[in-house]
Amino acid sequence: MKTIVFRHNFCNFAFGYLYIIYLVSMGHRILAINPGSTSTKIAVFENLHPVFESDIRHTPDELARFGSVWEQEPFRRQLVVDELVRHNIPRQLDAVIGRGCLARPVSSGCYPVTDGMIEEARKAKHVHVTDIACAMARDIALMAEPPCPALTADPGTVDEMAPEAHITGLPQIRRDALWHALNQKAVARRYAAEHATTYEAVNLIVCHLGGGISVAAHDHGRAVDVNNALDGEGPFSTERSGSLPAADLVRLCFSGRYTERDIMNLIAGNGGLMAYLGTNDMREIERRINSGDKQAKLLTDAMIWHTAKWIAAEGAVLCGKVDAIILTGGIAFSKYVVSGITDRVAFLAPVVVYPGQDEMLALAQNAERALGE
Repeated sequence: MKTIVFRHNFCNFAFGYLYIIYLVSMGHRILAINPGSTSTKIAVFENLHPVFESDIRHTPDELARFGSVWEQEPFRRQLVVDELVRHNIPRQLDAVIGRGCLARPVSSGCYPVTDGMIEEARKAKHVHVTDIACAMARDIALMAEPPCPALTADPGTVDEMAPEAHITGLPQIRRDALWHALNQKAVARRYAAEHATTYEAVNLIVCHLGGGISVAAHDHGRAVDVNNALDGEGPFSTERSGSLPAADLVRLCFSGRYTERDIMNLIAGNGGLMAYLGTNDMREIERRINSGDKQAKLLTDAMIWHTAKWIAAEGAVLCGKVDAIILTGGIAFSKYVVSGITDRVAFLAPVVVYPGQDEMLALAQNAERALGE
């Protein structure tokens, strides 16, 4: 059995370090903005080194005043500006980059924020607080001295899927990509740099383990197949239901017990381990397992089972030619989950772990590449 990789040999590390030095030598001052449900994270990078970071928290009472996430945009934007002024961050910026919105399918890359993009974000089918990041980036970029480019990169709607991957068994339903594109692309490039190659030269299966779980087959620089992690497709997670038996879901919808909103909340937010255990905190769940809670263990083992099964399925998409399997996201900090998945999938390829999701750095790296082109 191929063993899990937590560290890399010196040569790989050295190449990755030289790659970072190369990026640093390009050097710009970049502000990254990442709105979340209860906070707005910001970071200022100089030469890809974080010189200022802040997690601006928002209380439920503050956000309750707004009827929609778009009504929050001026409020959050002003808080960001005030935070930068409070910490004497210079107004001279080379770029402001915001987290990508969920407006429509796009190719992977870094994009200038336009009025048309913001208008599409306002009408997006999937309403998410990250939708306002592009508008925040544009407005703050205009305040810079002098005004600088406003950018966004690798939104969750990045679509590089093969035509076959979009097709379902019903012509009325099309498989769409809604996944952790920003982090998956970043860790895939990191793996390539650390292994003296390029992202476009390798085949990878990347599994992002978070509140939702996305699993993608990266075929020479393109994610040719990925589950719709936002709408419940794929393995169930700490708070999402994952794929369900279709007929049983239809019966549940027409049982008269739930509204459409109720069902959507069960699929994303109140499904998965949350539905069974009343918590989506993997640290708490692992504590229960260590205390002898057999139900918590069974359910977590089931999540591991289904995640490994989905990873193995992407091996078929790549015809078994897999250079590495990468586990990333917040739950990749859990040794219990990582070891369980590794035991089941290491026969396919070496397993590499990049725990967490450094979205701010990923945004800055995208902006740096765009400014250097």
